[in-house]
Amino acid sequence: MREQAEADLAETMEDATNGFGLFVTLQSPEGLSAALVGLTTDISFVIDPETGVAVSGRTASVTLRISSIVEAGFAGLPRAIANPTEKPWVVVFADIGGTAHTFKVRESNPDRALGVVVCILEVYAP
Repeated sequence: MREQAEADLAETMEDATNGFGLFVTLQSPEGLSAALVGLTTDISFVIDPETGVAVSGRTASVTLRISSIVEAGFAGLPRAIANPTEKPWVVVFADIGGTAHTFKVRESNPDRALGVVVCILEVYAP
């Protein structure tokens, strides 16, 4: 059943024409880059959970199939790079108006049961 669920992801989240997928560029710290399709979010409104007050912020994420990352030739999954002097994993995708935005991976949450990795992103200016 898990294999079928993972296969169904190709139709739901990787269909950029008729489905929910969006073209994404993923780049490793070593410079390997690949065009993938995944699910993205980029929301510019956050509520402080402690006070309930609206604060200005930005939350972005990308969800990619692990099998697509492996097929693209990456040696590992995207992850946060703690050392600021090292190159991060980079994700680029366009907003609804077509403007490209560049992010780095701040957190990586693989779901190996379903076969996806959810990356929490932050704005990145190389």
